Amino acid sequence: MSEEAHDPTGLDLASEIARAAVESAAYGVVLPEPSPPKTPRRRQRPMEQQRSGAHPDDRDPQRVGDVLNTVIQARGWQRRISLSMVLRRWPELVGESNAQHSTPVNYADGVLIVDCDSTAWAAAMKYAASQIVARLNRALGEQTVLRVEFRGPRPPSWKKGLRSVQGRGPRDTYG
Repeated sequence: MSEEAHDPTGLDLASEIARAAVESAAYGVVLPEPSPPKTPRRRQRPMEQQRSGAHPDDRDPQRVGDVLNTVIQARGWQRRISLSMVLRRWPELVGESNAQHSTPVNYADGVLIVDCDSTAWAAAMKYAASQIVARLNRALGEQTVLRVEFRGPRPPSWKKGLRSVQGRGPRDTYG
């Protein structure tokens, strides 16, 4: 090892690098310019997503009931849920004795269809139809139920199967 004195200014090293650069340029080799040091950059979010402060926004924790009410109203499920509540509370709305002999079957376009055990029960329920509509609208919201149809039991049908034909029916079956 050679015992050369250390040059604290680094002039020897700098002159050696400059000489190597000139010699390499003479042979057609060009050293690239050193790039400036890279500093890490933070990704910036678009302005609309940057939120700060203590004001409430959609990212804050929400109560489950509030979120469910928002979803129900956004999807338009309010009437269906109200109707299912009416079906569940039917005995409460029409009375226990009436509920034992009647069952709500369908709801479409403001008309609630109720099947009754007998023709007599259907006739009795028809007399109370206006009161039942008023109770249902109080429970569901105004103009939800416009009319209630009460149906008695249906007579047996003789038209069964894929190959039933038009005709007058079972003429003297009971004769």
